[in-house]
Amino acid sequence: MPIHVLPDLPTVFRPVPLREGGDALARAVALAPEQGAGTLAWVGSAARAEAAVVLEPEMPLAAARLALLAAANALADALGAFGPPEVPVEFLWPGRLLVNGAGCGQVRLAAPPGTAEDAVPDWLVVGMEARITLTLPLEPGEVPDLTGLLEEGWEDISVPDLTAAWARHLMAALDDWQAKGPARLAERYLARLRDERDVPGLRRGIDPATGDLVLDRDGARQRRRLAP
Repeated sequence: MPIHVLPDLPTVFRPVPLREGGDALARAVALAPEQGAGTLAWVGSAARAEAAVVLEPEMPLAAARLALLAAANALADALGAFGPPEVPVEFLWPGRLLVNGAGCGQVRLAAPPGTAEDAVPDWLVVGMEARITLTLPLEPGEVPDLTGLLEEGWEDISVPDLTAAWARHLMAALDDWQAKGPARLAERYLARLRDERDVPGLRRGIDPATGDLVLDRDGARQRRRLAP
């Protein structure tokens, strides 16, 4: 499939293709006030997948930020549909993508500047990036904290297919969140979160009111904010 053509998507999405080097999140933010929910900005590139979707939440900004976790789950689900099942797909808090333990991309979130935490934002934008292949003049393994999907066994993946898969999984994750509440969304994200996973006696949770990561050990509680 040409790198500038997406597979068929649900009609809720309105794709906006960008050329190599474009910033999908910035473009979606610029279009959000006029074009609204479902606008899907994406970059046609052979080396990286990058896309962003405009949302119109119906809850205050503090709680609506959980959309970032939905975007992360959607990216992991999309990658799982194409890649070898034995290769772990994980995150570092809140949105750095790890594939086989090395950095491979990220998920991001943007909101209208100045929106109060207890106000319903006019829009949100969630975005994802995933490196298809390392383009540095280095051999695989020379930079152990970076990797690409091709280097980790995603042999048949393409940017359009991954972009469309992420968008579909994102829609499913948002629908599930709306229908069942945030508990399942948080549970699925925490299963993929590497931070403090193996610390004895530590319990991890997501505050549904803010999206913050809550770390609880022997009654001592710490928070890591989801907000920028």
